[in-house]
Amino acid sequence: MIKVLIVEDDLDVGSLLKQYLELNKYVAERVFTGKEAREILAKQTFDIAILDVMLPEEDGFTLAEKIRHQYPQLPFLFLTAKKQKEDVLKGLKLGADYITKPFDADELILRIDNILHKSKAMETGTITNYTIGQFLFEPQNLLLKHAKGDRLLTEKEAQLLEYLYLNKTRLIKRQEVLDHLWEETDFFSGRSLDVFISRLRKHLSADAHVQIESIRGVGYRFVG
Repeated sequence: MIKVLIVEDDLDVGSLLKQYLELNKYVAERVFTGKEAREILAKQTFDIAILDVMLPEEDGFTLAEKIRHQYPQLPFLFLTAKKQKEDVLKGLKLGADYITKPFDADELILRIDNILHKSKAMETGTITNYTIGQFLFEPQNLLLKHAKGDRLLTEKEAQLLEYLYLNKTRLIKRQEVLDHLWEETDFFSGRSLDVFISRLRKHLSADAHVQIESIRGVGYRFVG
């Protein structure tokens, strides 16, 4: 069973998080402060921690730095009601993903699964490649292989393709992609996303069964 530590001082949000996780077969423990988090980490082992940014006494970033020092193998996810650039950059510099309140339950579970998947691959030294229709995608080498020829992707193209593929079972909101892969979500970032989506469609055109569908006004659905 996967064990998740929730550090959230809001009673309702913390309870909701715990309920969502347990419904999805996780084992969840919930504490309210950084001090309580360190105390329980000294006694129990967890697979991932969800840290609220706005905690009493010390914020989630300070707690994350302490956790990383003592438990370097423990991945974490920031939970925040704020979408300010400074918070996003702080989280990224600490090597962590984040999700904003109010959060979508399915998105939260997928984020956790993706983080654990990557964490396990790094820990075991396992290199993950993906078979996408007629393609073999090697994200670590930025390569998209096909019988008609290989394509060398940019790092951003590879990150976007991997994110779309790993979330192919659901509708992916445009804002979610921008939040996850771009440090800013202004007009220019949106136009940049459009360009990268067009590039990926061109790269994937050798297999008609692999598609990035646009859902007008919402986002994308990956088929393949």
